[in-house]
Amino acid sequence: MKQLLIVDDETAVLQALRRVLQRHFKPHELGVELCANPLHALQRLQEGRFDVLISDYRMPQMDGVTLLARAREWDPRAVRMMLSAAADFGTVLAAVNRAEVFRYIPKPWSEPRLLADLRAALAFDPYATPSAYELERRRLEAQEPGITHVEWGPNGEVLMPGSPPARPGKL
Repeated sequence: MKQLLIVDDETAVLQALRRVLQRHFKPHELGVELCANPLHALQRLQEGRFDVLISDYRMPQMDGVTLLARAREWDPRAVRMMLSAAADFGTVLAAVNRAEVFRYIPKPWSEPRLLADLRAALAFDPYATPSAYELERRRLEAQEPGITHVEWGPNGEVLMPGSPPARPGKL
């Protein structure tokens, strides 16, 4: 059974997330623990192993980026996700750079998107060996940055970087 720890200082948010998860996961599929205090969450992280950790950004005592960064130090295998109403670039950048978050979930969340992100986090294995395709993609990207990213035009044509898209119906 996978284990999930959710940290948010707003108990109404924690209860809403619990209700969503209870509708979509059976108790033997996913163990869910809720923490309203980030310091208590740190203690729980030291006591047990969690597969996924979801933390709010703005909380008293400690922000979510600091919590997730500490969690990464203790157990880099735990998949970290940020849940926040703060959508400024600096917050997202700190979450990615300091805590290596897997996904950033905005408040209010979209239930289908939240569930898709959580399922992806539960399936993610940070120690999995990349496929031959992924290794080749990384090699090509290192050799020629941007080569593996394709931009498509409205008529299905491949757009070259810096070129204006063709007008619809005209190639």
